[in-house]
Amino acid sequence: MRAANKSAEAKKPKRHQTDEFGRRRNSKRKARKLLEKKADSMPVVELAGPKLERVVDAELVDPAPSGGIREVFRQTYLLRLIVSRQLAQMYAASLLGLLWSYIQPALRFAVYFFVFGVVLKNAHGGIPNFALHLFTGMVFVHYFTETWSGGTKSIWTNRALVLKMRVPREIFPVTSMMVAAYHTGPQVLILAISCAVIGWHFSFVGILAGLLGLAILITFSMALALIFSALNVFFKDFQNIVQTFTQFLHFLVPMMYAYSMLAKLGAHHKWAYELYFANPVAEAVMLLQRLFWAPTLEPKQYAKEFPPDLWERGFIMLAACLVLLVIAQKFFARLEGKFPERL
Repeated sequence: MRAANKSAEAKKPKRHQTDEFGRRRNSKRKARKLLEKKADSMPVVELAGPKLERVVDAELVDPAPSGGIREVFRQTYLLRLIVSRQLAQMYAASLLGLLWSYIQPALRFAVYFFVFGVVLKNAHGGIPNFALHLFTGMVFVHYFTETWSGGTKSIWTNRALVLKMRVPREIFPVTSMMVAAYHTGPQVLILAISCAVIGWHFSFVGILAGLLGLAILITFSMALALIFSALNVFFKDFQNIVQTFTQFLHFLVPMMYAYSMLAKLGAHHKWAYELYFANPVAEAVMLLQRLFWAPTLEPKQYAKEFPPDLWERGFIMLAACLVLLVIAQKFFARLEGKFPERL
């Protein structure tokens, strides 16, 4: 009986719960009436006059500057900023940092000097200072391959900056070229010290040859970096193509063998000789060897180690590379408008 009474009492709503519910309901009713009064008291203003419609009759314009490579070198502060950012990423958590750019080429040259100058002294036809001949080619082929491969991946690697910053997009392949020069500088210094120790002497003709070879190398690598960086945005296979090709580039320039071997090839297979020297990197390497390696030889020795038309081919090759650079700039400008949607 007591249990039944307790259950009946539990089913009855408590008085304080009912009062709380009523207060909430009354407060909601009062708030609703207050809002209706305020809405009625607000003045109503009718808009008069003709209705104007804003119509923008213009095409969408890419906000990125379109000045090309010239625009890149006008924004020197931004170029330095991106170069320093990329170098900081490369040397992050590195104890020696830039010193590796000195240590590695110095050890490489020491090994080449011992192998080709002592152990295999007669394997290359007895050419004097052949280690210097080889190291000159390796230094500048390294510059070319790093510029080309780094420039190919530059747009894709920096896609966050491409999408967010208002910058000329050519700045990223140019940055790869600057970073490659930053890494090649210590190697050139070691090469120059080695030449001075072996017996290098100043030659005005050699300086001009080196400048011509460097101009060919810079323009050709920059043109390829622009073309392949644009293509790599659409198809990432191109960075693998570049990496595969650069692995064989050391055999396509006269560094592991002398020009005298190529002269014998030209005597029997003229077409193969012309095809070989259609490579701008091969021409540039020979001009740079004329600067670094040739002054350490006797005049009778290096006369047969360079083609007689070295200068003619050099200037023709530079003109062709400049034309290629202009074409590459236009090709890049045509495709860069599609970068945001592909990235």
